[in-house]
Amino acid sequence: MTFKSLGLHPKLLDALKDLGFEKPTQIQHDSIPPAIDGADILACSATGSGKTAAFLLPSLDYLLEEALSGPRVLVLTPTRELAAQVADDMADLAKYTKLRVASVYGGVGMRPQEQAFRRKTEVIVACPGRLLDHMQHKYVDLRNVEILILDEADRMLDMGFLPDIKRILKRVPEDRQTLFFSATMPKEIVKLSGDILVDPVHIAVERDQAPAAGVNQKVFFVEQGRKSRLLVDILDDRGNDSVLVFTRTKSRANRLTTFLVRHGIESERIHGNRSQSQRERAMSAFKNGRVRVLVATDVAARGIDVDSLGLVVNFDCPGQPEDYIHRVGRTARAERTGDAYTFVSPEEKGHLRDIEKKIGKKIETGPKPPPSKRELTSGGPGSGPSQPRGGGRQGGGQRQDRPRGGRRSTPRSKSQGGGQRRGKPGASKSRSSGSRPPKRRS
Repeated sequence: MTFKSLGLHPKLLDALKDLGFEKPTQIQHDSIPPAIDGADILACSATGSGKTAAFLLPSLDYLLEEALSGPRVLVLTPTRELAAQVADDMADLAKYTKLRVASVYGGVGMRPQEQAFRRKTEVIVACPGRLLDHMQHKYVDLRNVEILILDEADRMLDMGFLPDIKRILKRVPEDRQTLFFSATMPKEIVKLSGDILVDPVHIAVERDQAPAAGVNQKVFFVEQGRKSRLLVDILDDRGNDSVLVFTRTKSRANRLTTFLVRHGIESERIHGNRSQSQRERAMSAFKNGRVRVLVATDVAARGIDVDSLGLVVNFDCPGQPEDYIHRVGRTARAERTGDAYTFVSPEEKGHLRDIEKKIGKKIETGPKPPPSKRELTSGGPGSGPSQPRGGGRQGGGQRQDRPRGGRRSTPRSKSQGGGQRRGKPGASKSRSSGSRPPKRRS
């Protein structure tokens, strides 16, 4: 099947051609047709499966039918980086149209975002906390929203955004289409979807929740104090591959980045204590190949989308299986292949058992780490100071977008039934009547 066979608008097909996309991924193949028909969607889609285009393409296709005042599509995401990435993807897909998009998140000034609302921008991609800040003002009018999209819904719940989401739902029309995408489907997500979706089409909800098939997974059993040395040896063997490294804490991300830079490996870091401008510079340097390694915490890494990212490393074994699925999904995106290595210290073996139980298989064990190939005279994070070896580069904090009333981030560290689309806001048929207007496409 090709994108043309899905019935998408010619202008969108032209943009897809420019981007080099010829065939839809599985999630796009399954979700775009019912979404074009106006159905609510509940989709369990692995990170990196092409889900962003799966909800953007049918939304843009609908907007091209009629020019009306916006916002008409509202996308909610858990983090700034993901909001920016979704907005960028939408701009690429809408390049031959007059449709506009704006991203709304914290850490930057509100004035440009306010102007986007005043200009009635058609698509708003927002983090819940900053959107609620704007909703206190009269210039925000969400009564024309026809499509509501929740991206990475499981992560939003994990981060405590449920109260914020409920407040936003009260300001958008009940008579709307809702597209609900999540990499995992815990009970809380199923309950929330039941509250906000009407006769949804279920896509891959019953499938095993596991990383994409193209991810080559390995675990390395290693003492905590030797993890940094092992990472350097692996990076030496990988040549010039771009590598994304996850750490559990912000302070460890700082120390590991410093360690890599001192041993000649160009690295950057992103986490919640870094200012938005610092995070954007780090992301740009990594995507453009100016630095080879990006060290990140889970929250800050949402939205990292790098073509042909060859390796993801879990420097710390994730404490939650869902976090593991999200992390390793950063590689093998859009049906490519890639590697995901997880370092497991003795005290983290319980976490590994939980992950293997969740994904339904044993993860291959990598070779036992040999003595370090380099004469590293000092350890990495948690192992004391290291001596400079020259080379490498590290770029130059505000807190993460968070639920209103939630806990502040830690102090700065040192070092997928099938319904049809409901009518537009103000239509005579109500959502609660059980009647549904005819499909907008035959």
